[in-house]
Amino acid sequence: MLSMLSLLVHLFLANYSAGGLTKGSMHMDDVLPFGPRPRPQRLWGPLRKLDHLHPFVNPSKSYAAPSKHNGFIYAKIYGGFEKIQSSICDLVAVARLLNATLVIPEIQATTRAKGISPKFKSFSYLYDEDHFIDALSNDVAIVHGLPKDLREARKKIKFPTVSPRNSATPEYYITQVLPRLVKSKVIGVIVNGGNCLQSILPATLEEFQRLRCRVAFHALRLRPQIQALGSQIVGRLRASGRPYLAYHPGLLRDTLAFHGCAELFQDIHTELIQHRRSQMIKRGTVKEQLTVDSVSRKTAGLCPLMPEEVGLLLQALGYPPTTIIFLAGSETFGGQRMLIPLRAMFANLVDRTSLCSQKELSDLVGPEDPLALDLPQLPPPKSEKQLIEEWKRAGPRPRPLPPPPSRPFYAHEKEGWYGWIGENDTEPDASPIEFRRQAHRLLWDALDYFVSVEADAFFPGFHSDGSGWPDYSSLIMGHRLYQKPFGITYRPDRKIVAALFENVTDHRYHPPRNWTIAAREHLNRSAGVEGVVSSAMLSRPVSFLSHPLPECSCRTPKSPAIQPVKDSNGRLLFGGEKECPDWMARSLAMASAKNSEPQNEDYEDELPEDDSSPGMQQESDRSDANKSSEQDEEMDPDD
Repeated sequence: MLSMLSLLVHLFLANYSAGGLTKGSMHMDDVLPFGPRPRPQRLWGPLRKLDHLHPFVNPSKSYAAPSKHNGFIYAKIYGGFEKIQSSICDLVAVARLLNATLVIPEIQATTRAKGISPKFKSFSYLYDEDHFIDALSNDVAIVHGLPKDLREARKKIKFPTVSPRNSATPEYYITQVLPRLVKSKVIGVIVNGGNCLQSILPATLEEFQRLRCRVAFHALRLRPQIQALGSQIVGRLRASGRPYLAYHPGLLRDTLAFHGCAELFQDIHTELIQHRRSQMIKRGTVKEQLTVDSVSRKTAGLCPLMPEEVGLLLQALGYPPTTIIFLAGSETFGGQRMLIPLRAMFANLVDRTSLCSQKELSDLVGPEDPLALDLPQLPPPKSEKQLIEEWKRAGPRPRPLPPPPSRPFYAHEKEGWYGWIGENDTEPDASPIEFRRQAHRLLWDALDYFVSVEADAFFPGFHSDGSGWPDYSSLIMGHRLYQKPFGITYRPDRKIVAALFENVTDHRYHPPRNWTIAAREHLNRSAGVEGVVSSAMLSRPVSFLSHPLPECSCRTPKSPAIQPVKDSNGRLLFGGEKECPDWMARSLAMASAKNSEPQNEDYEDELPEDDSSPGMQQESDRSDANKSSEQDEEMDPDD
């Protein structure tokens, strides 16, 4: 009895000292505790050098819908989320160029997936169809489908189809496509690469660039279910009162195969990348040899940054270990094993699966028909008469025993790389479950796109690759540049970063101070005007949506004088934005006056905190900043 009484007393004291936590439910278990800290402007913004830019895509002159109707355009779009987003914007511009009515495009990744939710078909699987039609009513006539008589003729393949090459010119559509459209009244467009219209249009087609921005940033609204769940994720990330950083690794199998980065991985992953590269060579997508030096490719900045390298760069910038990092993207080639070093440095690395319940994700997918079970089929049993006949045909005695029956292949052996990589030279066709997963990946990419655009800071592992395809990170960076250019968006030059890591191969986790300062200076420059301009040099010729300046922005009348920056062809990249209209300038002035708050001091040389006091740390920062690189090497604790 005394023992029981003592146990009850101890339990009561333990519960009382814990503040009653045992009775409540735990929230956000993956977020480590933190103390009250200011929000450094250098890490979370806003950037004063870019806060004069504001989104503005209204037509600059009379831009009524065309009265002449040349026919209908229907389209089939192949590819992932980034290719779908870019292709739809190009198709709307093409429809306006040809004075045609655009039928809602078909997303093939959803039409090929059998049994997905019947509530959402093709385009509506990702986007709000009614809003898309209404938002562009003054620009292009858009309909849900062809008229009934034309629909029957399409099923009988009576209309011509075109498959424009990547970055086709407006002249191609006017000279090649328009005559066929006028003749047949209906034409189909098959889009594979994500860019069916060239990125940089002539100056006379400036309104078409603004039209692209209206499509991408206003008309292409994600369906309400995706937006609602994305807003919940953003709210949960900021529930602790801290900002969050979004990070997209960019480790995609197609990207790694295109640039020859197979040797950065090991074992079976290298085999998978090389197999995909051989497929690209056969199709003519890659015009190089199968085997290349991956180390030299990475040194040239053609390969994605590894998560370990990104973690070290974020540490150099001064982000504390408790920083909340949202992992975006539906695919990270190499799996969770590649993220182990980053999780060791930043424990609050979360994604949609850790922030949402399984029910919330399944509700986003919607009700789906169950797939037929692919169970192994055993051979039918043989009758006694068949066995006797086989025995008689078996030949003279003695004879060896018959071979054992072949082992049946189970469903898990037919799915993924382990079902074919060791036995066959060709990758099998996608199974029904794989088609369904491809459709689901579109949802996850759309959800993460929403969360990344709303993030307080964004860091891409791979962007502006120059392959001619729109990439996921570049679209996010372009959307952020349009929606909130003052937000922190890093645009690292992977070639410079590779050179930095090459200098500290043996001391990555304890680099000398001059390395930390060099890495920080480069990343801070990449988030400012210099990074915007250098990124535009690479990304704008490939994808206009990755750098929608200067056509899709305006500047306040009292903005600082900025020298316009042009490319080698004389096209404006930055600084050529028009002034915002008076009504917009007045509303912006009122909003800034209402929300004006004192900004935190921005320490350009702030390093990650240690056990020393802040005053001593700042004093040592100022003294160490003047030391030479030789002195830094001598003071390296690892020497």
